[in-house]
Amino acid sequence: MAVGPDPQQGDGRFFVAWLHIVAPKGAVPTATSTCACGRDRSAVGHRKVLALVEDHTAHRDACPLRNSSAGRNAA
Repeated sequence: MAVGPDPQQGDGRFFVAWLHIVAPKGAVPTATSTCACGRDRSAVGHRKVLALVEDHTAHRDACPLRNSSAGRNAA
């Protein structure tokens, strides 16, 4: 029996940041923003969760794991 390639082997991409939002109907929403660079923030309530979503999105441009100087120089 021949052994084929490992089907679990990825394409080199990996998750760096996670945004987890819980908003049950009729309850107070909560959110957590986590990044592999060490950033870990949370929010409770509609306005604070919306602000955290914006902050999480803005972090993409500032994260040192996504925007290393080596990556900018190679482009």
